Amino acid sequence: MKKIINYLRQLQANNNREWFNAHKDEFLKCQDRFNELVEEVIKEISVFDPAMASLTPKDCTYRIYRDVRFSSDKSPYKCHFGAFIAKGGKKSGYSGYYFHISTGGDDCYPYCHMLAAGDYCCEPEVLKILREDIVNGDGDFDNIVKQADSTFQLEREGALKRNPKGFPADAPYSEYLRLKYFCLVSQPDDEFWEGEGLAKRIASKFATTKPFLDYINRAIEFSREK
Repeated sequence: MKKIINYLRQLQANNNREWFNAHKDEFLKCQDRFNELVEEVIKEISVFDPAMASLTPKDCTYRIYRDVRFSSDKSPYKCHFGAFIAKGGKKSGYSGYYFHISTGGDDCYPYCHMLAAGDYCCEPEVLKILREDIVNGDGDFDNIVKQADSTFQLEREGALKRNPKGFPADAPYSEYLRLKYFCLVSQPDDEFWEGEGLAKRIASKFATTKPFLDYINRAIEFSREK
């Protein structure tokens, strides 16, 4: 993955159409290598999560072109290659396994390398169901979070300062009720992406998050049945 990381660092320093077009062949080679990795990761994940077995890289990957219409940053290209492996594909609305390779060396999204599991944009009805499940679950969600690999942390950005409407201040597991995003995030360093067996390393990390995904997807499915 060194070649991909090096390419992305060059793109970050030269994020313009002239440079990108002049290095299009290099981009295509990096894209092909990343798609190969995605295919390998899907295969490895399917061992413990068979719902992913029918997916292809096309179902999971994203274009490198940024949508700049509503952004103050008019840089035309993303500086990462990302994939979201979810039941039914990236547009299905289910929670899933996300990873991207970026420029590294920065703690801020999207420049850090990332592994993530969960849902970064829960519908209000799904949030309500999750919060009710947590309150009534006698600690099951807390146990599930703790099963994840220790490098994963809950995304707490945007968390509420108080419990949401309908939940008393002394409700059990209030720290979880206040979450805006139900997502576990890990930020591996450059070394993680080097050497043989990368797909297996990624999948082994994600395997520890499957109970977390199942918990969220149960709420998503319940919301769709209403």
